[in-house]
Amino acid sequence: MSEGHEGRCLCEAVRLKVSGPLTELSFCHCSQCRRQTGLYYATTDVLMDKLSIEGEENVRWYRSSAKASRAFCGQCGSALFWHADGSPRIAVMAGVFDMPTGLSGGRHIYCEDKGDFYDLPQARDVRA
Repeated sequence: MSEGHEGRCLCEAVRLKVSGPLTELSFCHCSQCRRQTGLYYATTDVLMDKLSIEGEENVRWYRSSAKASRAFCGQCGSALFWHADGSPRIAVMAGVFDMPTGLSGGRHIYCEDKGDFYDLPQARDVRA
């Protein structure tokens, strides 16, 4: 995928730039992602040293488990990131990127935990 991507939250209080390539998407169907977004997370993994954030004072972190935290805009509530403790990568929500994103579908994870209000007829849970 191409390099150099910009994005923002709904109110534009948080803006971001990624200086490296974006990975194919991961679609997480776990109950935490579903509760935070209303459906599921669609994210791309970015090396943290390739991500710059303007308006970082507006980013709020929520400790969602013993192993990870989620970030959102403190002004408009837009979901922004998911980060596993100690990882050099951060999962950035696909919806924050300006178009064209160049993103493409990828893997579905935690399919067995998906909501009962939609189907995944061809998705496979590919967690390693």
